Amino acid sequence: QVELVESGGGSVQAGGSLRLSCAVSGSVIVINTMGWYRQAPGKQRELVAVITRSGDTTYAESVKGRFTISRDNALKVVDLQMNSLAPEDTAVYYCNSDLRAGVSFSWSQYWGQGTQITVSS
Repeated sequence: QVELVESGGGSVQAGGSLRLSCAVSGSVIVINTMGWYRQAPGKQRELVAVITRSGDTTYAESVKGRFTISRDNALKVVDLQMNSLAPEDTAVYYCNSDLRAGVSFSWSQYWGQGTQITVSS
């Protein structure tokens, strides 16, 4: 089985910083992409940032210059450094990964349980 566990969520005031971490465990064969999504009340889940195994990154326009995604392939961990946080960043953040596990030869999507980020004004 595969499990993605997020840590680092919490509450901060506007302008503050937080760092999220997601650890992948279980019968993982190989991890393709790793990323972070978020969902605010009444809104669709949206991509925040994604990083490929080779290190190529993609960010939502709203977080460019403020958030930085990184990964450690050996440890199977993806991090999201969030700086200059604003109330608009308030949401549940989900870790996501496209990977192969067990005896499967196909790619599958896996999700973490989500962690709440609240930014107060």
